Amino acid sequence: MNWTAIIVFALLFGLVTVLGFVAARWRRGAGAIGFFALPYTIIVYPLVFLILPRMWAVAHKHNYVTAADFVQGRYGNRWLALAVAVTGIVATMPYIALQLLGLQVVIGAMGVGTGGGLVGDVPLIIAFVILAAFTYTSGLRAPAMIAVVKDTLIYITVLALVVVVPYQLGGYDKLFAAIPPDKLLLPTPGPGTLGQYSAYATLALGSAFALFLYPHTMTGVLSATNAEVIRRNAIYLPAYTFLLGLLALTGFMALAAGVASLPEFAPQFEQYKANFAIPALILHSFPDWFAGVAFAAIGIGGLVPAAIMSIAASNLFTRNIYVRTARLHRRRRTPSWFRWW
Repeated sequence: MNWTAIIVFALLFGLVTVLGFVAARWRRGAGAIGFFALPYTIIVYPLVFLILPRMWAVAHKHNYVTAADFVQGRYGNRWLALAVAVTGIVATMPYIALQLLGLQVVIGAMGVGTGGGLVGDVPLIIAFVILAAFTYTSGLRAPAMIAVVKDTLIYITVLALVVVVPYQLGGYDKLFAAIPPDKLLLPTPGPGTLGQYSAYATLALGSAFALFLYPHTMTGVLSATNAEVIRRNAIYLPAYTFLLGLLALTGFMALAAGVASLPEFAPQFEQYKANFAIPALILHSFPDWFAGVAFAAIGIGGLVPAAIMSIAASNLFTRNIYVRTARLHRRRRTPSWFRWW
């Protein structure tokens, strides 16, 4: 048990938990593939800046809360709206699971719940209960307030990683020299084909267009005070893309540092596989107190999007599946003369 890291993690996690509940009173009312997020988010910029404010205006006028509401109102087809709602929920579930998995891994990195089994899931269950409690109590105010702490901790952690680890490895030139070329570049396309280049480009474009189908995107956008708020926040998106690029570098750092071959991390790699690479890098490169800060950043960074995704998925289910299905069921059970009346 790494008690120093655990204490720092618990203090920061406790802080954001308190903020989550306090928010109820706030404003009441790998390689080229590893850097995939960079071109994707660059394509997203004009969509967010130009299209989403207009979508907000339309949704505000017609009282739309979800993307399925928008589709229902625009095309008047309840089956298409239902398909959008189901697709959004199904697409969101793996994202929520991913956030919770990251939280589980960093908790395991501190020696809590290692070995698997029910005992190993207890910290994750507690974190999930806290997430559900303050999300239910504070709604979107909780992740909005916690995001300030989350962004600060993540920037501190990432900037420390990109400075300290390359220094320990002898510089960026030695870092990249330790990486096999096949992990840095896409394979050369064969004759008469674009190979993975076309797949890379079309996937980035498709991911950008899918922005409108992700429930958490629409929930965040439609909860804005006005369209100008959306544009003002979109200005800061390049800073987050820059951060994504730095985060992608940490995978190369873990590979160059050879943390997967260190015997002290063998049990964790056996349990969490490659998901443990970055926590192992942090434990290997920093003192325990900073590891606690970094793990808190990762854990809190998982709670914020998980909370928004949960709210978004529940909106889709309640408004576009449960309520509409219940109305249809009542209409079928109601006599025609009563419906006419």
